[in-house]
Amino acid sequence: MIQRRTSILRFILRSAALLIALNEIRGIILAAPVFYAMYQAGGTLMALWLGASSLLGIALSVIIPLFAVKRLEAKLTPEVART
Repeated sequence: MIQRRTSILRFILRSAALLIALNEIRGIILAAPVFYAMYQAGGTLMALWLGASSLLGIALSVIIPLFAVKRLEAKLTPEVART
């Protein structure tokens, strides 16, 4: 019974991580015209700053939840199965 609950929880965590990644991809697509307009209105320094900030923000918002999922999965795995 515990194994089944653990499997269901793992599935939910992995699904959530996938949905977060897909949401970030959607955000990039929707924000692209805004970044292009800001680049056209601003300068190269502003374009570099916006690009670096957005890429770092996207990377962190995807990497941190995936790291959390891995840590939760490690805690859910019984000690016997780890060896």
